[in-house]
Amino acid sequence: MLFIAATSSSSSGRRQLVAVGVIAPLVSLVDQTSSPSYNKDGYSFLYPFGWQEVTIEGQDKVFKDVIEPLESQDIRDFGPPDQVAGTLIKKVLAPPSQKTKLIEAKEQDVDGKAYYTFEFVAQAPNFTRHALSTIVIGNGKLYTLTTGANERRWGKMKDKLQTIVESFKLANV
Repeated sequence: MLFIAATSSSSSGRRQLVAVGVIAPLVSLVDQTSSPSYNKDGYSFLYPFGWQEVTIEGQDKVFKDVIEPLESQDIRDFGPPDQVAGTLIKKVLAPPSQKTKLIEAKEQDVDGKAYYTFEFVAQAPNFTRHALSTIVIGNGKLYTLTTGANERRWGKMKDKLQTIVESFKLANV
């Protein structure tokens, strides 16, 4: 699958960012004789025959490999629970300015699907957030459910938040 995200530069001097991730070789599956067609953000690229463009909010272009789609993937394909949790916490679930700590990460099988559930804390200068998350791949998507509370309320909220995370289940659609 190919994801491209582009953000425009702003008056604060931020540089334009184009992030590209590719899971599939481009080998000789592309027609390299055609002229490039630039999009509104001023970039172009080749992609293999058999990839289908899909729309995902917040992404410029997303192409899905119709021969080996994401539906066949499993969360375990990305690594063990502690590794995947650590990456998500640092890159997605907490701002880079916060100090984070993974408390626990585990794998659970529910109706033949692997779910990763983990607990972590994220410390900002004036508060600490204690959180629980669960992630799973299904229906061609990566699902993440995260809930949490300020560290002062954690003792009172932990069981309720655990119930929320454990209740998350996917249906095949």
